[in-house]
Amino acid sequence: MNNAHWFLLIGLLMLTRGLTTTYLGRLPFTPAILYLAAGLFLGPTGLNLFYFDPLRHAAPLEVLTEVAVLISLFSAGVKMPVPIHLPRWRAPLRLAWVSMLVTVGLIAGFAYFALDLPLGAGILLGAVLAPTDPVLATDVQSRHPGDNDQLRFTLTSEAGMNDGTAFPFVMLGLGLLGLHELGEFGWRWVLVDVLWATLGAVVIGAAGGYVIGRIVWNLRGQEQKHDVLDDLVGLGLIAIVYGCSLALHAWGFLAVFFAAVALRQTELNLAKSAGIQPEKLNADVAEPMDAEPSDEPVPPVVSNEALVFKEHLERLSELILVLLLGGMMFVDFWNWRAVGLAIFLFFVARPLSVIVGLAGTSTSWRIRGISGWFGVRGIGSVYYLMYAVQHGVPDDLARDLIHLTLIVITLSILVHGTTVKPLMRRLWRPRNERS
Repeated sequence: MNNAHWFLLIGLLMLTRGLTTTYLGRLPFTPAILYLAAGLFLGPTGLNLFYFDPLRHAAPLEVLTEVAVLISLFSAGVKMPVPIHLPRWRAPLRLAWVSMLVTVGLIAGFAYFALDLPLGAGILLGAVLAPTDPVLATDVQSRHPGDNDQLRFTLTSEAGMNDGTAFPFVMLGLGLLGLHELGEFGWRWVLVDVLWATLGAVVIGAAGGYVIGRIVWNLRGQEQKHDVLDDLVGLGLIAIVYGCSLALHAWGFLAVFFAAVALRQTELNLAKSAGIQPEKLNADVAEPMDAEPSDEPVPPVVSNEALVFKEHLERLSELILVLLLGGMMFVDFWNWRAVGLAIFLFFVARPLSVIVGLAGTSTSWRIRGISGWFGVRGIGSVYYLMYAVQHGVPDDLARDLIHLTLIVITLSILVHGTTVKPLMRRLWRPRNERS
């Protein structure tokens, strides 16, 4: 396929997605399945019109997936309910840390004993596949700023945080493969890759979101005396926080998520101090089109105004990357090793890790059950894998890890994408929607 064909294909998919959004919303599966089907049909699995080699194009693929995850994490962060109460955040925190650790360990054990991979490669594979994906899981994530649904909040905040908590295990796997310095008895890994990189990311992100929130509020004010391009401010916040994190060896994904959370927290606190009801700041994104307009002047805020733009970028990145995913796969990728790994992850590792992670909490069993099933894997996993490839994973091992990962992601898109809408409609409705 030449450039003209690519433009025609992507343009046709974008146009179809835009014109049929109402009809697609009524389908019992997610749009990602359509993008994947197009990639499989046109790629080596079908007509073989194009092939995107993830090993040869690891560098651009790493950048594409990196940007997609950053945008998705920011979108997820600004939707978090505030103010922040630790009891409410306890469940997602335990999913992002305890369940993450359990999942990595289970996948590493399966890879070592069943797939005959080295221990370092098994831990690396666990780190690649353990995080739930913030890009492809929109149907079970928070829908708008101020969305207080407990299930969506739990799954959204878990996806936002575990993209940062996976990185220490990526570095541990690379270290055991001789591609990263762990220090004697692993001291460097514990102090730098776990403690500093995690805590530093939270501090950098929270500080960045707080500062930008105050600057924009003071510039614009309730009278909107100064015009601000919220889209560029949001993108600038993402870039600065992420750049600072990389420069200081902190986990940038985690920093961007907490920057968005802190931005939203700061804006609502400032609105409250100005006598504006917090829910008024959600009106333009949370209320129906026919809602009664308010006479009270409400200043626009970055977290709301930039969100629509970020969600458009999120949809575009999902379309392109899932299309490329389909074009990376050959028929012989489907073997017992890859399919067995997916079955183990979906039906053993994920449910068991959720049970362990939420043990002793007040989380309802219904939330535990749904969370145990909807552990979508996707674009984030591709990023971690390309990051590892760029850090020197041998080609033969890299090919094996790519095959395994692509099949798991493909099956996750198919299995979770076809069950999310029916199961959510049948098993979960927010209280205000129940009869």
